[in-house]
Amino acid sequence: MQGTKLEPKIYDFSRVTGISQKTLDIHYNKLYKGYVAKANEIHDKLHVYGTGGGDIETVNPTFHDLRSLRDAETFAVNAVYLHEHYFDALGGDGVPGGALKKAIEEKWESYENFERYFKASCLVARGWLVLSYDCQAEKIKIYMADVHNQGAVWGAEPILVCDCYEHAYFIDYGSDRKAYINDFFKNLNWNVLNKKFQEAMGE
Repeated sequence: MQGTKLEPKIYDFSRVTGISQKTLDIHYNKLYKGYVAKANEIHDKLHVYGTGGGDIETVNPTFHDLRSLRDAETFAVNAVYLHEHYFDALGGDGVPGGALKKAIEEKWESYENFERYFKASCLVARGWLVLSYDCQAEKIKIYMADVHNQGAVWGAEPILVCDCYEHAYFIDYGSDRKAYINDFFKNLNWNVLNKKFQEAMGE
């Protein structure tokens, strides 16, 4: 079971522009690593239940430690994964290309339509905005999640993930989320995004 614990991924943010190194340092070292630690703490506590320990005689859906752990697990683990997708895509030149751009143009008629729509969706999101490959529909789709464990769609693989929470931009942009989203797009690494797209399709 110990082998299933999460380890924080390592990132080089030196090529990121607009979004400050201070913001990225806090975002990565405090928030993201904090979620990794909490996910592992929850893992250890669930491990007790899974190996014959813990009180299971009084379990119920109103309140029980096991219920709280199960709920916290999806919150913490999704927080880790979503942040990794977000960080993965940073550090590029922002120039779209490849198979993903082609798929975007086929679905939304032009890349410009997609970018306008995605950015507008970021402005209405309270948490996350995710361009995914929906394995059930076999097409790319945009989904919103206001909380880490709310709004996700089963079988949808994240490709492009934007963190819309204020912690991702407030130090640098104040309440100007629109400017942050514009800079986010300028930093996208489309090589990474295309790789995620191809992997999601099983290629």
